[in-house]
Amino acid sequence: MPDHHSFSALDRHAALSGSDNGFPWFASTMLAVEASEVVRLRCEKLSHGDAAAGQEAMLMVSEKIAAAFEAAANLLAGATPAAIVQRYREHVAANARRLSATEAP
Repeated sequence: MPDHHSFSALDRHAALSGSDNGFPWFASTMLAVEASEVVRLRCEKLSHGDAAAGQEAMLMVSEKIAAAFEAAANLLAGATPAAIVQRYREHVAANARRLSATEAP
């Protein structure tokens, strides 16, 4: 059993009450899990080495730059960390749908 005293009061509150006050821990964890599936799908697509793989590589980089600028602008406009994580999850879900649609041989 982990030492509960090593967690901050905010962490204990979030874990015990299900609250994401301060930082969306659960949503961030889900983002990491969902993003790992997109990484797998992209690696599979890139492994083909064809023209579609090159287009995917360029799209991947441009999407990451656009998402980073969007997140920065939203933060400057006063968005919460939960809103930023949710928006990233929307981007990841869209990529998963797009990549899954072209995955089947």
